[in-house]
Amino acid sequence: MAFGLFKKKENKVQAVKTGFLNLRVKDVVRETADAVSIHFEQPEGETIDYKAGQFLTLIVNVNGKEERRAYSLCSSPFVDAHPAVAVKKVEGGIVSNYLNDSVNAGDVIKLMEPNGNFTTEFSASNERHIVLFGGGSGITPLMSIAKSTLDQEPNSKVTLVYANRNKESIIFNDAINEMTSDDRFNVVHVLETANSEIDSHEGYLTQEIIGEVLETLDVSKAEMFVCGPTPMMDLTLASLIALGVPDAQVRKESFVSTTASAAKEVDANDEKIVAREVTIIYDGDEYKYTVEPGETILEKGLEEDVDLPFSCQSGLCTACRGKCLSGKVKMDEEEGLSEAEINEGYVLPCVSHPLTEDVVIEIG
Repeated sequence: MAFGLFKKKENKVQAVKTGFLNLRVKDVVRETADAVSIHFEQPEGETIDYKAGQFLTLIVNVNGKEERRAYSLCSSPFVDAHPAVAVKKVEGGIVSNYLNDSVNAGDVIKLMEPNGNFTTEFSASNERHIVLFGGGSGITPLMSIAKSTLDQEPNSKVTLVYANRNKESIIFNDAINEMTSDDRFNVVHVLETANSEIDSHEGYLTQEIIGEVLETLDVSKAEMFVCGPTPMMDLTLASLIALGVPDAQVRKESFVSTTASAAKEVDANDEKIVAREVTIIYDGDEYKYTVEPGETILEKGLEEDVDLPFSCQSGLCTACRGKCLSGKVKMDEEEGLSEAEINEGYVLPCVSHPLTEDVVIEIG
């Protein structure tokens, strides 16, 4: 289903097909001292089509400047009447602090349509074990997946391994406790500071803890999802490899780009990065502009006033994803794309540089 920008008129939200959404905030729920969940009204006569685990890009004006940030949906498209995202404050975070401190019910926020590949397909015939490894705000998409699995797959089970500083920092603590009433759901808390009110491992997540969890289930029927701070994700992914879990059974979602520290070098046989003209096809229009060596294809497009879709600008969210119809590009970061997408020719203009003279990318 296609959605568009929604204009406020006579206190109603009306659709204009432009690839964006304007949604009214239904409620803002304080989840912890430094995190809120923002729940949106559905557009009149419409239901937003999204998949469990996807994200929304929120576009807000802070101090006179438009800012965009991607936040994972914590709601389930099968369970929850209203789509919702959770936002945890980040020290110095312009948008996260604004959303925590200044957004109220009744406000209208501009968003990009739901996007993201950190998802799975649900079927009542599935009989699997969904294992979710989360840390801090990484719980957000995992909650969406957990609720959806329990609702859509009566023969499947869900185990959540959730690491936090202390009991007070557990986002969705009440909701998680309610989910434990379903005997198909199990939660394993890992807290740096233990609390007598909650059963947990004390300290940090370890390979030993992960191994104990895997011993309780049939790994051959397990699908694993990992989302959280980089150290926690690195430890979890390395542990799963060491414990013999096939890569095909593991999905990951990173909120932090590794582009700055791990950008790939161009092979000696590759064309060098020099100024080259690219052609971008977007919304039926064609744009041509020259990308300099120190620029990405997206950066130059925005500089040329081409209103291309984007969010993280780090190669993670895939909001700018396009298909390279001809030519060749170098991507600094490929984590946001699956191997299948890369093989099909999809690229991320926000981290891409043209390597040949005939680059044509179709976006959308």
